[in-house]
Amino acid sequence: MMSKIKSCALLGIDSYIVDTEIDISMGMVAFDIVGLPDSAVKESKERVRTAIRNSGFLFPQKRLTVNLAPADIRKEGPSFDLPIALGILCSSGVLDKDMFEDFAVTGELSLDGSVKPVNGVLSMVYESLSKGIKNIIVPFDNKNEAALVSGINIYPAKNLQEIINDFQNSTYSKKFYTSEKTEYEEETEYLDFADVKGQENVKRALEIAAAGRHNILIIGPPGSGKTMLAKRLPSIMPPLTFEESIDITKIYSVSGLLKDKGVLVTKRPFRAPHHTISPSALTGGGSIPKPGEISLAHNGVLFLDELPEFPRNVLEIMRQPLEDRTVTISRVNGKITYPSDFMLLAAMNPCPCGYYGYGDKCKCSENKIRQYLGRISGPLLDRIDINIEASPVNFNQISNTKKQESSEDIKKRVMKAHAIQAERYKDENILFNSQLSPNQIEKYCKLDDASLKFMKQAFEKMNLSARAYHKILKMARTAADLAGEENIKLEHLAEVIRYRNLDRKFLL
Repeated sequence: MMSKIKSCALLGIDSYIVDTEIDISMGMVAFDIVGLPDSAVKESKERVRTAIRNSGFLFPQKRLTVNLAPADIRKEGPSFDLPIALGILCSSGVLDKDMFEDFAVTGELSLDGSVKPVNGVLSMVYESLSKGIKNIIVPFDNKNEAALVSGINIYPAKNLQEIINDFQNSTYSKKFYTSEKTEYEEETEYLDFADVKGQENVKRALEIAAAGRHNILIIGPPGSGKTMLAKRLPSIMPPLTFEESIDITKIYSVSGLLKDKGVLVTKRPFRAPHHTISPSALTGGGSIPKPGEISLAHNGVLFLDELPEFPRNVLEIMRQPLEDRTVTISRVNGKITYPSDFMLLAAMNPCPCGYYGYGDKCKCSENKIRQYLGRISGPLLDRIDINIEASPVNFNQISNTKKQESSEDIKKRVMKAHAIQAERYKDENILFNSQLSPNQIEKYCKLDDASLKFMKQAFEKMNLSARAYHKILKMARTAADLAGEENIKLEHLAEVIRYRNLDRKFLL
């Protein structure tokens, strides 16, 4: 006898429907799983067999074949345990197979029959809903995560025996779950810029970066506050929209990093990987790739402290994601594309000892300094919009008791600039100035004669690339938005050109 249970598998951060087909026939006793299963799926045979027995039911001593269709995509993980077990019970006559016709099922089984949580439930529920499936059985611990999606009935399962009892008695609909949390609330617990004394120029650069989603590099000696400033950047970024929060939650759910399985990620990600990170850990990897740090920083900040300490091959990998805002990982089994629309924030010392350019404390040779700074390639540096100097803080600044401007005050200006950009680009399919294409730059970043003349002088004197030229115009557009100006003025251009100057001072 054959039965079919719909389940879901993950492909990137998205999901697709898998038909779990179970056939029980006469013949030599066997239990085979086909359809490109990985090791975790193959091992489900023993989990399923033992879970059914420990739940008080007989496991059929016949030829048992499980097919996971479509068979040309590799399946991974333990989420097929529950649909396989229910399919076997349907095929053996314990349950009516028609009961699950309008259900999708996912969950891992323990040997005692209890249902354990799995990763990626949010994506699975979205996919089930999009395919017209009205109900889904999920692990009890995933119930709040699943209930974030409206329009589909959620049945939270604690154990296999409970599921069987509820479906045999037709009482399952009484246990459909709706989360008590119906409103989306942004998490507002951030470090505050009011804690930072001095460094007004860096604060201003970070304000421009947050307003236009520009990448930024902070260069300065040890103890100048680079890391302290960097950790406060999310506090002046706009709150996540519901759509952004869903995208981030999907990524973290697939990665198994949700701290609370029932709550959306409402705080902008701030990822700060160590400089010993491998290329695959940064971009994502594995035989079936999982999201890397640049995807985990989606809609947030990727902070690379001590930038020259990162291996050069790791840094160069970021060049394409910085442009495309996605990362594509190719494997034998196919390609997976993850979103990676992050804001890059990097910090570095100007030399190995950290004091080059600041008095006579630096003892590094010229050759060592060149080798150190040469670890950052020109093409990567060209993709960073802003580079700003964090000079040492003097005694008067650090001993000043005057209250500093808070993150909330800076955020208000950033939010106004975002509102201007949202209105301007409502028909352009972009949100921020940093996303402007060359054609859009010509349309929205027009310069008057004085500004054009000034830009020409800067282009020739600083030996700028075409990409650097466009980035200066985008930053000038952001500076004008922060000032509430409709057109870019000479003062806006003059300010942001200073933010492309440090790479010439230190890195060339």
